[in-house]
Amino acid sequence: MFTTPTVLLVLLSVASSLLAKPLAFRRDASIAFRNAPALHLQARDAGPGNVSFSNLYSNNSILQGLDNFNGVGNFDGSQNSQTIVVQETETQCQDVQIEVIQQKLAIIQEIVKQIITEQICDVETQTIVLAQHNGALEVFRDDIQRKTTVRQIGYDTEIASKFSQIFNPDGSLSNSNLNFSGQDVGKNVIIPTGNNWNDATSPALQAGINAAITSALNVTNA
Repeated sequence: MFTTPTVLLVLLSVASSLLAKPLAFRRDASIAFRNAPALHLQARDAGPGNVSFSNLYSNNSILQGLDNFNGVGNFDGSQNSQTIVVQETETQCQDVQIEVIQQKLAIIQEIVKQIITEQICDVETQTIVLAQHNGALEVFRDDIQRKTTVRQIGYDTEIASKFSQIFNPDGSLSNSNLNFSGQDVGKNVIIPTGNNWNDATSPALQAGINAAITSALNVTNA
C-alpha cells in the first residue's frame, strides 16, 4: 500500500500556504505538523466494522451524505462488484513511452488538486476526500500486484468517458451533478489484454519493486 505517498498527499492542502517560504522553514514546519497532537475527531461508529464520516462534526454540512457515494463500510470502493464488458474487439495493452504516461498522470494529479482546492473550502473535508481518492488508487495497486483475486485488472469505461464533463466549455470546473455514485464504479469494466503477469515469477518481482519504491521514498523524504 502507498502509505507514505498517502500521508504526503494529505499534507499538500495544509502545506500549500508554506510553498513560498524557504525550504528549511517548510521542512521544519512539515516535521512540526507530523508531530502535532491529533485532533479529537473520530468517525462515527456505523455498526460492526463500519465507520461514518457524514456526521464527523455537526457544523460541517458538506460532509453530510459523504458516506452515500460509496456506501458505509466501503470508504475506498474496494467492496464494489464488477461487471465485465464483453467486447467484439478486445482492448489491447500497448507500451507507450514512460514520460508520456507520467505526463498524463501529472495532469490528472494537478486536476485532483484543482478540484479539491477550488471546490472544497473546508480543510478537514479536503483531507477526507483526498484520502478516499488515494485509497481507491491503493486498492488498484493491490489489484495490479494480484494481492486479491476478487477483482479483475481493468477500468470502468462508462465512468472514464465522463472525463470531459469535469470542465465547462471555458475551461473552468463544472459544478454539475454527473448523475452517478461511487457504487456504480465497476459496472462496466473493460479488461485490456496483453500484460506480462506470470504467476510463477511476478509475485517475487513485485516484492522487490515494493522494496525499491520504499527506498526511493525514504531518500525523497530524508
